[in-house]
Amino acid sequence: MANQVYDDRDQNFVLYEMLNVEELCASEKYKDFSRDVFDMTLETARKLAIEEVYPANAEADREGCRLENGSVIVPKCYHRLMKLFREGGWSTISTSAEAGGQGFPYTLYLAAAEGFIHNFAFLSYPFLAVGAAHLIEQYGTAEQKKRYMEKMYAGLWGGSMALTEPEAGSDVGSLKTRAVRQPDGSYRLSGTKIFITSADSDLFENIVNPVLARIEGDPAGTKGISIFLVPKYLVNPDGSLGRRNDYTIGGIEHKMGIKGSATCLLNLGDNGDCYGEILGEERQGMKVMFQLMNEARIGVGLQGMGTAGTAYLHALKYARERVQGTDIANFQNPDAPRVPIINHADVKRMLLWMKSHVEGMRALVYFCGLCVDRAETLVNREEAEKWHGIMEVLTPICKSYCSDIGFRVAETAIQVYGGYGYCQDYPVEQYLRDLKIASIYEGTNGIQALDLVGRKLGQKKGANFMALLGEMNKAIQTYGGIDVLKDLAADLQGGVNLLGEMGMFFARCGKAGKFYVPISNAYPFLNMMGTIVLGWLLFWQAGLAAPRLDALFGAASVNAADRSQRDAFMKENSEAAFYNGKLLSARYYLKHVLPQAEAMAKAIKSEDLSPVEIGPECFAV
Repeated sequence: MANQVYDDRDQNFVLYEMLNVEELCASEKYKDFSRDVFDMTLETARKLAIEEVYPANAEADREGCRLENGSVIVPKCYHRLMKLFREGGWSTISTSAEAGGQGFPYTLYLAAAEGFIHNFAFLSYPFLAVGAAHLIEQYGTAEQKKRYMEKMYAGLWGGSMALTEPEAGSDVGSLKTRAVRQPDGSYRLSGTKIFITSADSDLFENIVNPVLARIEGDPAGTKGISIFLVPKYLVNPDGSLGRRNDYTIGGIEHKMGIKGSATCLLNLGDNGDCYGEILGEERQGMKVMFQLMNEARIGVGLQGMGTAGTAYLHALKYARERVQGTDIANFQNPDAPRVPIINHADVKRMLLWMKSHVEGMRALVYFCGLCVDRAETLVNREEAEKWHGIMEVLTPICKSYCSDIGFRVAETAIQVYGGYGYCQDYPVEQYLRDLKIASIYEGTNGIQALDLVGRKLGQKKGANFMALLGEMNKAIQTYGGIDVLKDLAADLQGGVNLLGEMGMFFARCGKAGKFYVPISNAYPFLNMMGTIVLGWLLFWQAGLAAPRLDALFGAASVNAADRSQRDAFMKENSEAAFYNGKLLSARYYLKHVLPQAEAMAKAIKSEDLSPVEIGPECFAV
């Protein structure tokens, strides 16, 4: 297995056989692209991922970041990576050509980034810079675009997203950072921000921090929040850098993982002269910031899936090479030959659990990307709005389910290694450490669940949710008649019906004034929905794989009913093995994982409110 970073065969399956992403090239927006261009780009990305991004991950983890003379020094190997990213334009693959990017579809951006995302500590620097620049592209003035955006997109200047404060935390409306208007139209900011990823580094000439603050005199809560651009160095009229702005890096966090990523404490305006300029309109800060956060949430889903995929591939390679124990049929024979642990049933169970979840998550992340692309390219606005609505519903699932399940995949990878997996001799323990933050990033998963239940399910009077259910039912109707999938179609139909029923159950609870039922069960519902969504995507894949496998059997005159013939053929034909793996992934998931959704639904329907009723004093004396 040459590539332990990500499964490029499965990537191609999802992109081209499942999502038919090349159809985007028929649109006006992407008419200059083709399948060949996509393939060439992904091949180049794979080479960069394997040869450069992957080895830098462990090196940077050992070195970490440090603060010297008020500035962050990043791991040495990041400088070479940043140069390669800047020269290749990898951070701006999907940025419009007019703004200086390459203009690829968003789905292709996600596919290229999958190979890099396991090294999120590094990616946080260029990707957050692009995210901040995108805000300026959307909401900035022409002067701000020229002053900041162009150099940020070019990879010369960095960026961050400065939301969190020590006391406010996720309650952004309680922030205390203050902005005071100046006669020249600029502002002076004062306050403290914490946990700010990539707020400083020695990778860039300058760093532009979008900062949430409240203009003096504006109302409390989120309605009174504005957003400001706060550069590390002020920019002179001719574009050169001026004085250092009045904010300091008060420290960098010593974290469980992503140690190459600088998570900074920012002290703004200690000397009363922290320059900032408003981005967009006053009191529209949350609207502007949500533009970045929604993009980032799909990115966090990619982080969960991509890191999990790398952990799975490492565990798979280890299981194929690690010789221990005998075949179960010979366990009483002390002279029986030892076999690789991949032959043991429990190890295969763990690997199949990881395989099915990684492949389901890959399909989910890419499908969300395709929803974005369809919403931006379809001429029929009603159809475009449908795909935008489906993306809205799936975004909290993508972010939360992939980050939580991704962590569990990394955990299971360690289990496959046994004691060795817990040691730093092998990389899976780093993947576990690095991935834990994903469930906390961009709004904790509990907040994502509240967003799903409290807002997304009811958008457009439930039309977006119903459109998603419609796509699920379409897959059942399309592939449910295939003989080997008939029982799986029935299983999935039960899950889809259950999901629809739970949506109506929450609606009834709302009408009856039982608001605490959906609120206290928001996270279990998100997991239930994520479980069913992955079942749908894996069934869809099985529906595509079954006829392709039959065609391969037919072309080779293999009797599909003869197990020995089938197995022998698949040992020699990697494509047959791949498609058979798709069928078994779907079967395993729908038979062993999907039933858990019923238990989650039963618990929710009990209307038990013990999480609400228990008082703080009851947890411990």
